[in-house]
Amino acid sequence: MTGSSDWVPGLWLDIFNELLDQDDELDYGDQWRLNFNYTSLTDTLESAERRRGWKIFCSRVYGNFECGSCRKTWPSARVTVLFHYRLRGERGIVIMRPLGQSCRRCQDTFELPGFSEDVVRSTLQRLFSKIRKNIYDEDDDDDDGGHSDNSGRGWSKPHESSLCEACKMGICSQNDECES
Repeated sequence: MTGSSDWVPGLWLDIFNELLDQDDELDYGDQWRLNFNYTSLTDTLESAERRRGWKIFCSRVYGNFECGSCRKTWPSARVTVLFHYRLRGERGIVIMRPLGQSCRRCQDTFELPGFSEDVVRSTLQRLFSKIRKNIYDEDDDDDDGGHSDNSGRGWSKPHESSLCEACKMGICSQNDECES
């Protein structure tokens, strides 16, 4: 299932809440919520942010894009999704930023990616595993060696760093996952 090329924040919110409510992914009595930030979230934290308890998790996953100008679509196995998270009192917050890619023809703007339900679910499960490890001191049960949800896909075209928002930010060439 390849998924849509449309960015659908509601899909992320629905699966986030489903994993919390039905699957008890973070069953500690705290209230967690997911927000989105499309511009200022980066892969680094200032010392003041660290003192306030912020942590980072980023993942490279499979997604689809559609150019808003010419309607061309393309898949990518190197879509970066960046998360900042923290728990304060009994309230946890996750802020997510999906990083975009530009169309090879138009190159005028970074398009936001679309994802399949399976990719969203597995990405959020890896995020919750990091939260359990870094916030609640559980063992990290995400023992896939840092590999993201790209397995079994063959690609004929190389990644074009000049069209990648994460490459322009200097975070795309890192491993499949990063945390801080």
